Amino acid sequence: MKFRKSNLESVFDILIYTVLTFAALVTLYPFIYVISMSISSPEHVLQQDIWFLPKGFSVGAYKLVFENPDVWRAYYNTIWYTLVGTTINVFMTVIGAYPLSRKNLIGRNFFTFFITFTMFFSGGLIPSFLLIKNLGLYNTRWAMVLPGAVSAWYIIIARTYFQSSIPDGLIDAAKIDGCNDISILFRIVIPLSAPIIAVLALFYAVGHWNSFFNALLYLPDKNLQPIQIYLVRVLIQASPELIGQIQDEFARSAYFIQLKYAVIIITILPIICVYPFLQKYFVKGVMIGAIKE
Repeated sequence: MKFRKSNLESVFDILIYTVLTFAALVTLYPFIYVISMSISSPEHVLQQDIWFLPKGFSVGAYKLVFENPDVWRAYYNTIWYTLVGTTINVFMTVIGAYPLSRKNLIGRNFFTFFITFTMFFSGGLIPSFLLIKNLGLYNTRWAMVLPGAVSAWYIIIARTYFQSSIPDGLIDAAKIDGCNDISILFRIVIPLSAPIIAVLALFYAVGHWNSFFNALLYLPDKNLQPIQIYLVRVLIQASPELIGQIQDEFARSAYFIQLKYAVIIITILPIICVYPFLQKYFVKGVMIGAIKE
């Protein structure tokens, strides 16, 4: 049986679509503007007369960026930190959250409180730096992935998922068949937990990809620094190595502005391309705990 919408409901729907469209435009405008500035002709960039769509077309800024070997090295470092760090994060989170989701774990409340306590109190910046240095991690790749190997908040989220989505009867049946806890985790729980694992991987990966503060603290060697540090040098320190070979003063000034936008696009584009592949799992994961049975 179909129900016709009243006039008030139709007006309300139109209002919702209008507000959402406006919000989408406001959100997309900065991204479109940066793309337009990065591919417009240098003379229009120098005149600052680009407001929305690109004027002219030029990929000279991208050519200058990709011709610099430091960019590729920084990109490799960021990819390494993201892949290795996310793998460690997801593994540590799962093996930490699953035991806490089992009601028969002795001291479960104590361990949960102990983990939650770390969300509100930390050792501070100086003790963390001294710890990294005394452990021999300073100026090594592992300084970017081991200190934040697990997040207390994500452990709680994963524990909630395991409690609400993995039936106790399934675990009991596996034990009757002779499976131990490790076999149950890797052969039953993890294959059934694709949504939460995808959400954890996405959140951790975005965190690693955008991380730059730890690199500033622990990685003085430029050969180990991620692309975000390179972006900081271009945006803030006006790094001259990209345009040093340009002799024409007009082109140098134009590319100096345009390079900033090109580097921004190069930095954020990969992580944006990953999101659509995890979106369906992301929607499921963020709904954890929304419906109680």
